[in-house]
Amino acid sequence: MKAMSFFSKMLMVVAVATLLFACSGKKKSATTGWNYDDPKWGGFESAKNVEQQTPPGMVFIEGGAFIMGRSTDNVKYEWDNNPRKVTVSSFYMDECEITNLDYREFLYWIQRVYTDYPEYYQSNLPDTLVWRSKLTYNEPMVEYYFRYPSWANYPVVGVSWIQANNYCDWRTDRLNEKALIDAGILEFDQDQQGDNVFTTDAYLAGQYEGYVKKELADLNPNSEGVRRANMTDGILYPKFRLPTEAEWEYAALGLIGNTTKEGRILERRIYPWNGHVVRTDQKKYYGEMLANFKRSRGDAMGVASALNDHWEYTAPVDYYFPNDYGLYNMAGNVSEWVMDVYRPNTPEDAGDINPYRGNVYVTKVLDSDGMIAEKDSLGRITYREVTVEDNINRRNYRQADNINYLDGDLASQIATSWKNDAEETEDDIVATTDSEEDDEEMVERVSETGAMYEFGKTSMINDKVRVVKGGSWKDKALYLSPGEKRFLAQDQKTEWIGFRCAMDRMGSREMRK
Repeated sequence: MKAMSFFSKMLMVVAVATLLFACSGKKKSATTGWNYDDPKWGGFESAKNVEQQTPPGMVFIEGGAFIMGRSTDNVKYEWDNNPRKVTVSSFYMDECEITNLDYREFLYWIQRVYTDYPEYYQSNLPDTLVWRSKLTYNEPMVEYYFRYPSWANYPVVGVSWIQANNYCDWRTDRLNEKALIDAGILEFDQDQQGDNVFTTDAYLAGQYEGYVKKELADLNPNSEGVRRANMTDGILYPKFRLPTEAEWEYAALGLIGNTTKEGRILERRIYPWNGHVVRTDQKKYYGEMLANFKRSRGDAMGVASALNDHWEYTAPVDYYFPNDYGLYNMAGNVSEWVMDVYRPNTPEDAGDINPYRGNVYVTKVLDSDGMIAEKDSLGRITYREVTVEDNINRRNYRQADNINYLDGDLASQIATSWKNDAEETEDDIVATTDSEEDDEEMVERVSETGAMYEFGKTSMINDKVRVVKGGSWKDKALYLSPGEKRFLAQDQKTEWIGFRCAMDRMGSREMRK
């Protein structure tokens, strides 16, 4: 028998070592050699390699590069969405718009647990009066659309951008509470009230006890032997939020259905489907409308026995064909809130990976001992905006509010500069303006308000105006293109705007099978 080669011997040694390591049940640090998950070696717990689970009601959106911006004729001459190439990270998005039933669940929960704070419940009610129009009979929609069970699977409307964010926060807490219950860590507490309610932040900060069923083992030899769950365990989910404008547009186009393995996009889309028409050419459904929109003045649904899009107002959230990501109604039905603050121009040097305007950086409020401050009366951890002093040694940002950064507006640039440098003098501000009269007015406004934008005094476009994406039942076909954008004040409500949630994808950018 021939002697084994050196290479074969080395393979055998590696295989034996791997087997012994697996049998020992101990993982070792690749850089120190210390044992992981071993109290005798300090008890450091290694990160669990857990694949993120798809949240209920969501689909996985594999990220990539695409041409963001208007893909139709600029018939209104609004040069606010010029095409540019950007990259969007993988994320999750709701398969359908948030329904009346979904939102009623949210309201029921906060009414049940915040009995001492009815004003919070009232502040989150949708405005059903948005259905009223001076020369239209819409009282049935006012009275019954949000409440009647026949409308349960239709998109909620009359909800502001602020209320949509409140829903996202609530949904995060309910999903994570259930995750801990399913993991056997907590028991369901149907008696939670007021500040004694489960919120993810309060739990992670050690300020929510609840009914503990089983705590996790703490391998730290200096600990009491048990601990609560944390993000390294892979049990809790990231936060729900509204999608960014770039995410929404990318997901709506669904170009994954037009992309080859070589990375070529075969056909750039005008709508969430191929072609330049709004009817399907599939033999079985030939001529069927692909979205809920207003065909022409006075024609909202077609004629009896031959309805074109079937609905004069909203449609069920899963009625039409989904796009190639499996998302329903990304064109028509209701327009949707997204995270971004609106600006009428897009600078060339804006972020080309996950572009977003609206960053206001915050940090948790600490008490005098440097610990996280006590939660508020609704059980929530409080936050404050970061200060220049907090970030004195940072290079990537200084101030909290970066909404006006590179927005092309002289006044906001001066205000941003003034906020960035607490040492800047009035003479410095004067030097950047065009005339003495402008100088005096600018200095006066900065010294009095500390900001250049004042709501309702200079323009409809300000820091509290958010982007709205997608067409609605009320719109012509132009707005069915994902590249179109509009805006509305974040506290305003309409009968044609709804929303859906998104969630960040952790780890792999592809869905592992």
